[in-house]
Amino acid sequence: MKKSNVKLTLLHTNDLHSHLEEASKIGKYIAETRAGIDEESMIVVDCGDFLDRARLETEGTMADVNRALLERIGYDAVLPGNNEGLSYTPEELDRIFEGFSVPFVCANMKLLKTGRSPRWMIPSLVLVKSGVRVGLIGLTVSYREYYRLLGWESADPMETLRAEIDRLRTEVDVLILLSHLGLRADEQIAATVPGIDLILGGHTHHLLEVPLLIGNTAVCAAGKFGAYIGHLELEFDTDSGRLSVKGGSRSTDGMTSSPELDALIAAHRRQAQHKMSRRVALLKEPLAWSHDRESVLPTLLAAALRELAQAELALVNAGQFLEGLPAGGVTEETIHTICPSPINPCLIRLPGRLILRSLEESLLPEFQNLEIRGFGFRGRVLGLLCMDGLEAIADLSEAPYNRIKKATVNGAPLDEHRIYSVATLDMFTFGVGYLGLHEGQDVRYFLPEFIRDVLSRALNDEALVERAKTPRWRYEEK
Repeated sequence: MKKSNVKLTLLHTNDLHSHLEEASKIGKYIAETRAGIDEESMIVVDCGDFLDRARLETEGTMADVNRALLERIGYDAVLPGNNEGLSYTPEELDRIFEGFSVPFVCANMKLLKTGRSPRWMIPSLVLVKSGVRVGLIGLTVSYREYYRLLGWESADPMETLRAEIDRLRTEVDVLILLSHLGLRADEQIAATVPGIDLILGGHTHHLLEVPLLIGNTAVCAAGKFGAYIGHLELEFDTDSGRLSVKGGSRSTDGMTSSPELDALIAAHRRQAQHKMSRRVALLKEPLAWSHDRESVLPTLLAAALRELAQAELALVNAGQFLEGLPAGGVTEETIHTICPSPINPCLIRLPGRLILRSLEESLLPEFQNLEIRGFGFRGRVLGLLCMDGLEAIADLSEAPYNRIKKATVNGAPLDEHRIYSVATLDMFTFGVGYLGLHEGQDVRYFLPEFIRDVLSRALNDEALVERAKTPRWRYEEK
């Protein structure tokens, strides 16, 4: 006699990035779904980047608001994304997630000093739901060099996955991969790695409104920022051992938020505002900012980065800022408001020809007004390159890439063939923004310091502020 199939409900999120209002809607939706079914048949998971230090409540509470939401909503498992791993040191993550009631599942991250997972992280998890053994394996994207500087050993996801499948497959009825690797990697895994029934993805912010079936593996993802929640109905055939997946991503637009979670968020907002009310500087005069022309604030950041890295020159995109600073007291909250990106300084070695190319690019509207998402950038547009140690004369009437008429580094003509030490921003090394800066060699990241920390110190250096008022860009007129 055929046994009856087992039906499970699986809800999944990814790339919330501290969109707390949407998290409140999702929390209410999960609670209502849970109330309408047998809780033993329900699974709730997140596939990474649930926090973002660009959000005041996250920054000001050391992510306590995100932890509280995950616990209150009642997730069964959470995969750490790169935003969790790159935004905090392992020691800070220990403080944030020690005693966390929700399992962190990630197989390819180990502590460099011990070769083991931290106490709050496990490589995989087995849940028993309505008698079905559901295995969860977690994999996050490997920024190996970057992670090593923070104290992590980030293993190759594919090698790790095969080892975990070999270990788990015979012990479970259903095997699910929680992936923060991106859509292309998820598709590759589904096509080439046997043994996985379902992949729940994130990282590249892709939205799959219905499951994508590749071979015997279903691939799903719920977009970004809590605009969708994944709602899947799983049916496990107890005779054949096969899993069928139905459902997809549902828009949260029109959903109502949870009053309980709204109150929790508001309480953490007050806590964050109190903590970040500390004054970090007192300005005698306002510091101007513009995204498409040279201004004091990004030039000051460039000068401060150059001093930090002991570089010959520094290049900073003006779009790192959202507005200028008025005269008077400057608090931590003010700095966070105008410069929310969790971006780190770095030092690269770059030939003069690529410096020149980057300057030419920065004069073009398509670069100045380029909208960027991810890679730590939380500004609106890329903006003009502002600089220190470097001066340029441009003729805007000339054709693109032929506008720089003269460039000097510390008073000497820029040599297109010489290699220069350049202080800049980590986002450029990931291949976003100015293309020439992506080709920098011998990259040295300054971690875990954010550029807003560098800026806060620079605001108290009157000589540096005064120096930032001197134009580095000049324009010829015909």
